[in-house]
Amino acid sequence: MPQITGGCLCGKVRYSANAEPAFVGVCHCTDCQKFTGSAFSIIVGVPKQAMTIEGKLSTYSKAGDTGKTVERRFCPECGSSIADEASALPDVVMLSTGTLDDASWVKPSMEIFCDSAQSWVHLQGEMKRFPKMPG
Repeated sequence: MPQITGGCLCGKVRYSANAEPAFVGVCHCTDCQKFTGSAFSIIVGVPKQAMTIEGKLSTYSKAGDTGKTVERRFCPECGSSIADEASALPDVVMLSTGTLDDASWVKPSMEIFCDSAQSWVHLQGEMKRFPKMPG
């Protein structure tokens, strides 16, 4: 896996990770729907210690659908959602795939919070599907 790089819309925030993704998934939780302004988010989980972020990020924290804290990190200038950190996964940073420089390799292997999915969303593929957060 080559280095994962990306950044925000205005270019003031850049990040890189030099590690294999821990997972690639689709999240249908209501928080992700509101945060992205879309029907779901596609995220790449990478080890926190492999991440480097340049530029200033703002953070919005709240309890997620699991009841545990989720910190949403975004560019304060353009508003691009960059990453999420969940207390349920303390060693992982979840990158928003729309901010990747090259997302051609992204192939989600699971869908989570399918109970919250919009009724018109029917994704194809061999993904594992979970009604809530797995395990």
